Amino acid sequence: MKIIIAGCGKVGYTLAEQLSEEGHEITVIEPRADRVQAAVDALDIIGYIGNGNSYKMQKEAGVEDADLLIAVTGHDEVNLLSCLIAKKAGDCKTIARVRNPEYVDEIGFIREELGLSLSINPELATARDIERLIQVPSALDLDTFAKGRAYMVRFEIPKGSPWHQLRVMDAAVKYGNHFLVCILEREGEVVIPSGNTVLMEGDKISMIAPTEAMNTLFNIIGISARPIRNVMIAGGGTIAYYLAERLTRAKVKTTIIESNLQRCNELSEKLDRAMIIHGDAADSKLLLEEGLEQMDAFVALTNFDEENIMLSLYAHQVSKAKLITKVNKIAFEGIVKSIPVGSIISPKHLTAEHIIQYVRDLENSRISERDSKVDMVYKVADNKAEALEFTVEEQSRVTDIPIMDLKLKPNLLLCSIMRANRVIIPSGQDRILSGDKVVVVATGAHLNRLEDILDGAVR
Repeated sequence: MKIIIAGCGKVGYTLAEQLSEEGHEITVIEPRADRVQAAVDALDIIGYIGNGNSYKMQKEAGVEDADLLIAVTGHDEVNLLSCLIAKKAGDCKTIARVRNPEYVDEIGFIREELGLSLSINPELATARDIERLIQVPSALDLDTFAKGRAYMVRFEIPKGSPWHQLRVMDAAVKYGNHFLVCILEREGEVVIPSGNTVLMEGDKISMIAPTEAMNTLFNIIGISARPIRNVMIAGGGTIAYYLAERLTRAKVKTTIIESNLQRCNELSEKLDRAMIIHGDAADSKLLLEEGLEQMDAFVALTNFDEENIMLSLYAHQVSKAKLITKVNKIAFEGIVKSIPVGSIISPKHLTAEHIIQYVRDLENSRISERDSKVDMVYKVADNKAEALEFTVEEQSRVTDIPIMDLKLKPNLLLCSIMRANRVIIPSGQDRILSGDKVVVVATGAHLNRLEDILDGAVR
């Protein structure tokens, strides 16, 4: 597809990179020449220096022939106007990033009136992800499938775990077949494990299971799962606001530390059940005075990645809190994997996930109305693998055949089937049926349709 991206900041660059890798024809429009040059030099894309909300610029970039325009500049109004112009000038699909909390309750009206195909609020999406991580304290990452009935949870096998030196198939036999190990990370390598793969302490594994089974599984593996009742947030930006609103509603005691007095006053007016502290989150004395040592979770959400990393390292030294660290810069992504800063949250990657999911669904609908559509796309294992949820629309080459008789592509695993509100961890005898929701994990393959899991014909 031909896709125009208005805005080439962190999110725009990430989108251009990932969509270009998937074979789409990408054009970016960005007023800053240095950003355009950097993107054009590094990626197989076309770049224009200018404003995305200019009709003349959009026309020059080829909006009349474009299939989709994605507006992800730093200004909501520019994004909305860019989408409106594209809709009128090219009649293409449009996606807008809309971040202002004032628009949250109005976004349905805005989307309908402007004809938006999709609107994305990265800060709200990030807050929701952090909330899920707090609900499952032992998880490093957590993704939900089957309308919340199944979790894919990423965690590290602790020292002394009964899973140390246990084969995957033996773990399934010993502890019941109500879970599946989908991804194993060891010494920088990411693999789809087989039944003979031996698990080791220190491995990071991603496992899918019914939601109600997670606490039992953590106990089996030897991971403590104490509930989180006190949370400290460093930084009082938009993500912190959305997160605190959700946590206080769930009766979690929440403290926000923010250096800007005016912002503190705004948060105090909007969050009457949260504790708002005016001060520098980098002041270790202040953190201790406000009870960091006793906190169940610490979330670093300042505007600076370096500060977030250092704050989480300090919290790791002085407390047993679950750590969640916001990191956006590409340069830091490799570094933070090897240091104890807990779960890494990246709003740009969350935004890209939502948009890529829409793009694949759009592309799929153009191929055939009978193909099973993508409901969810998650980048997992530090973006080295994908987890996808499909709805099985009709009979196809993958339905009503024992899974053992399907010739699946390598480095791919069929993880779960949801049927009639029941989550099935599939065996070789199980079959995919029309109406099922199916979760697939793959490394090194971009799947647009469920039928793409096949490597040739059925055996």
